Amino acid sequence: MKRLPVRPKASRNRRRRAAEIIDAAAQVFARRGFHGASTQDIADVLGVRQASLYYYFPSKEDALEMVCARGVEGFVEAAISVTEARGTASDKLRGLIASHLSPLRDRGDYVKVFLNERRHLPTESRRRIGRLSRAIERIFEDVLRAGIRSREFRGDLDPRLAALAILGMANSVATWYCKELNASVDRVAATFAALVIDGIRRKGRRR
Repeated sequence: MKRLPVRPKASRNRRRRAAEIIDAAAQVFARRGFHGASTQDIADVLGVRQASLYYYFPSKEDALEMVCARGVEGFVEAAISVTEARGTASDKLRGLIASHLSPLRDRGDYVKVFLNERRHLPTESRRRIGRLSRAIERIFEDVLRAGIRSREFRGDLDPRLAALAILGMANSVATWYCKELNASVDRVAATFAALVIDGIRRKGRRR
């Protein structure tokens, strides 16, 4: 049987509609939490019938997985790019913090859902996303270790604990960032970086 050609415009429309639906799911999950949200809530945001959503995702769990995947998308690649650039450990740590916060500019709901609701994912999806989180932790830890070796950071610093503390502080921004009307992402990142680097810099080390 001869296949009918796929119409590019129809395909683009489907992709655009799918993106709108996942945006709505991210918004609802971010505001209500996974268990507090329903597919009807998502349909209400879009002004469509609930049944029409199932063309794009079969269940609320599938929608959560799609949102979480988008929420973590590109974090590892962006962090690796920062570490491969030239600069001191402080430069790289500053860049990692800025890179980690950058997605709040255009997909804050996705990031918030990833951070707060991923525990509700199916086991295999949760493990897969967990591996990405651990990869980010190791990247931060490696930069901290490099700073200790170069005597830029304090020798008594525990790189593992410091990496987790920095990431915990950065991740908390997703819960309050939209409420802070006078702070851009760049300003928040610069403030965090200054606090962190001043705290771990070796005594007597010049800026």
